Amino acid sequence: MICQTNTDKGISVIRIFRRTPIVDTHTVVKYRSSWLKKFGVGVGVVLVSLFVCTFANAASSLSLDWNPNTDPSVAGYNVYYGSTSGAYTNVINVGNTTNTVVGGLVEGQTYYFAVTAYTFDGIESDFSNEFIYIVPGRLTLTRGATPESPMQVRFPVASGHWYELQESLDLVSWITIWQTAGNSNVWVEFDAPVTSSGPAFYRVVLH
Repeated sequence: MICQTNTDKGISVIRIFRRTPIVDTHTVVKYRSSWLKKFGVGVGVVLVSLFVCTFANAASSLSLDWNPNTDPSVAGYNVYYGSTSGAYTNVINVGNTTNTVVGGLVEGQTYYFAVTAYTFDGIESDFSNEFIYIVPGRLTLTRGATPESPMQVRFPVASGHWYELQESLDLVSWITIWQTAGNSNVWVEFDAPVTSSGPAFYRVVLH
């Protein structure tokens, strides 16, 4: 079950079943290189920084930056993205600039990005290599087979950070039950043991 969140002083809380997730909202940084084929000639384009900013409405924005193409015929760039690989449902014409902000991304959703260049007479290049990103900021919980079985907790992580999964029975005192490093942008999971017959709450702390 995916747990939608509402923000409360920077930490999002929702109560479901016996277990409740709290999702922290922070910034995640990711680096990735791609290669752009322009007009039949290979032209390098590097996505030098990629970070996610999470807002209170449980949607995220993605800031993309890349090195400029020095070919004098290049008039600008298009950024394509969507939720299916190779089938981009959205495009942003950023003009002759090497950065843009993609808003309205859903936490926990996987997005696929690619960049093209275009000339003054409207000729557009091939897509760059595809970049895949899972937007952090969502927890999913799965019940165990019995009331005593562990609750499976899953959430996306990003490179360059480490995470603490914490549990509370009263939303006042918190204990760390698991730590994990974000070695790549993937979903991670942990089987949280049931230690109480009452409700429990979870939060993820990003470092």
